[in-house]
Amino acid sequence: MSTAEIAAANIISQSPGYLVSDMDGEKVMLSIETGKYYNLGQIGGRIWELIAAPTSLTDLVGQLVEEYDIGPEACEQQVHPFLNKLAAEGLIQVRSGHELE
Repeated sequence: MSTAEIAAANIISQSPGYLVSDMDGEKVMLSIETGKYYNLGQIGGRIWELIAAPTSLTDLVGQLVEEYDIGPEACEQQVHPFLNKLAAEGLIQVRSGHELE
């Protein structure tokens, strides 16, 4: 699936194969396969935690809106490009919501 196709109903989950650690409140990751290092930051780290179990973009944004002082539209506008970057790096898996039915 192209990263541009991430939609509200898509199911997003972590891709396996990464060592994850907390460093001063931020999530950092190391790809076991490629040796690449990623710093997700504090909110990116929270997103990573929330997608430990498969979740939809809609549910993810809803949870972040509850936890942070941000409106749903602004949250989605920020989360969507972040998820696109994670998908482009292979850090997340994106599936149609219909695949779970």
